[in-house]
Amino acid sequence: MTRDLYQILGVTKTASTDEIRKAYRKKAKELHPDLHPGDEAKSDAFKASSAAFEILSDEGKRAQYDRGEIDADGNPTGYANAGGGGFGGGFGGNPGRAGSFQGDPFEDILSGMFGGQRRRPGPRKGADLRYRVDISFEDAVQGAKRQMTMADGKALNVSIPPGIETGQVLRLKSQGQASQTGGPPGDALLEIHVRPTKTWTRDGANLRMGVPVSLETAVLGGTVDVATPGGPVTLKVPAGSNTGTVLRLRDKGVQFKDTPGHLYARLEIVLEDPSDEGLKDWAAKR
Repeated sequence: MTRDLYQILGVTKTASTDEIRKAYRKKAKELHPDLHPGDEAKSDAFKASSAAFEILSDEGKRAQYDRGEIDADGNPTGYANAGGGGFGGGFGGNPGRAGSFQGDPFEDILSGMFGGQRRRPGPRKGADLRYRVDISFEDAVQGAKRQMTMADGKALNVSIPPGIETGQVLRLKSQGQASQTGGPPGDALLEIHVRPTKTWTRDGANLRMGVPVSLETAVLGGTVDVATPGGPVTLKVPAGSNTGTVLRLRDKGVQFKDTPGHLYARLEIVLEDPSDEGLKDWAAKR
């Protein structure tokens, strides 16, 4: 179904620019991913509200949308997505026009109006460019620095903050399209997509995983090697452990600067050789 940008923001088609701005601010405060970590539904709603604001806050784009000349993503009717750009070192990117998104959406978008009178046209900021950026789960947890090749061929070093999640956007100032009216260039908006992993699951700042241990280690105690996003570590298993026992690896979770999370390892007892005769004899005597 075609998305209705007015319904997404909860305003009517006759809403003023100020009403649209206020509606978006309210949505952003309710849905921002930083306030609801791990809530994909609110994250998707936040992204939809931001996309709607980008078009409806710009009078030119809004008029084009109302006339059906562009779709809800800001693309001309019949638009075919163009490729270009990319990340080295495991990144991949696809740039796209970001339409009318001009600077911080919380800035006063009525600054060009004086008492209801329009100011004379002046230099305008160039268009923003959007990129989809795929990163590993490890980089999302640890943080990383990667090199990105922009659509114009320029190579930039990008810092990925620890704890970033799918759907969040990094902004590279002045790395978008050049202005055609002598204004500043637009920005590059990097939408992050974290590749899933079968090893860990994220729980806010913490990570969880299953760790197989032998019956001998569980009964007598010992150590096992455990994979963490930062590299393997040795985990001490207390004697008499059972399947379901959870052990904590302190500060091995999401590497937030001030308060890193922990890694919780759930022990899972496995039999090294289920056909071992000695083990069968032991079980038979129980």
